[in-house]
Amino acid sequence: MVSFSKPISAVAVIGLFLNLLLAHPGHDHHAEAQKRAAQIQTSSKHSLAHCADALKERGHVERALARRSEWAEELRARNFIETMPFLKARDLDPLNISHASHLTGLAANATDGELFGDNEGGCVLQPEVTEGPYFVSGELIRSNVVEHQGGIPLYADMQFLDMTTCEPLTHVWVDWWQCNSTGVYGGVSAAGNGDSDTDTSNLNATFLRGIQSTDLNGVVRIESIFPGHYAGRTAHVHVLVHERNITIDVNKTIQDSSGMHVGQFFFDQDLISAVEATFPYHTNTQPLTTNEEDEYLATEAASSDPMMEYVLLGDKISDGILAWISIGVNTSYSYDVWVAATLTANGGVED
Repeated sequence: MVSFSKPISAVAVIGLFLNLLLAHPGHDHHAEAQKRAAQIQTSSKHSLAHCADALKERGHVERALARRSEWAEELRARNFIETMPFLKARDLDPLNISHASHLTGLAANATDGELFGDNEGGCVLQPEVTEGPYFVSGELIRSNVVEHQGGIPLYADMQFLDMTTCEPLTHVWVDWWQCNSTGVYGGVSAAGNGDSDTDTSNLNATFLRGIQSTDLNGVVRIESIFPGHYAGRTAHVHVLVHERNITIDVNKTIQDSSGMHVGQFFFDQDLISAVEATFPYHTNTQPLTTNEEDEYLATEAASSDPMMEYVLLGDKISDGILAWISIGVNTSYSYDVWVAATLTANGGVED
């Protein structure tokens, strides 16, 4: 659980509304924030702690550690990265609002549990309603979403589990979307997004968006780049878990805006700072918002741990980052998200 040095005040809540209005002009963040606050008040705090024994007995923990370890070595081999002790920047102490940590080389004989385990027994995001204003329906079914975007390679391993049964959530479709290194989302044309609403060609862009189905272990893997920042927001990625029995269109997309989980994942501040110092991230002219200043993160962290665990694949950050998280999903939860645009066979159409 994330701890805070002080409670969120009424002034901070007002600041949230103001910051969010600045972050995406033209989107009613006030209404969205109210909706989110109401959801939190009626939802219990969700963690996989109650599943710990069952997950161990079923071999979930061992398989997760082995899967992440094996993928890390595969990525090193694919990218010709020298084998060495992994660098892991997440402290084992209880989290705080800044998520301050230091890069330390773990011993060569460090166990998979030390390197690739879930923090605090797998605290996870609760179902929530902050999909943001840039969801696009009908994105491409694929695992590699990079396209031509430059940035630090990010490899994400996400495991989705049923909060009630503690079983893997198999064969459900998961949407992933994020901004690029300079804070621009593909697939939308809107004020506050890159070249504002004058860049209508961006409606046809599909970069850093994709859909994948979970496997028998409830796992989805995405190959992307580390997200940049934009006004009012720290670095983050979005995910939407669709309901089951979704129809796949002939053009290999899913035209569906319903979900049983929608959330945002975040990263430690020291990792963000290290990334922001590199090209092309340091060319971003939008105001920088830190984790401590991001009110969405503060709201998420008040009841869950939305931070991805990670290791650096090499001795320099440009070699890439392997990140992971376990997410508990309330499968009885369902709602429709706000759609900014739809990707059709003839390109993007603004909604």
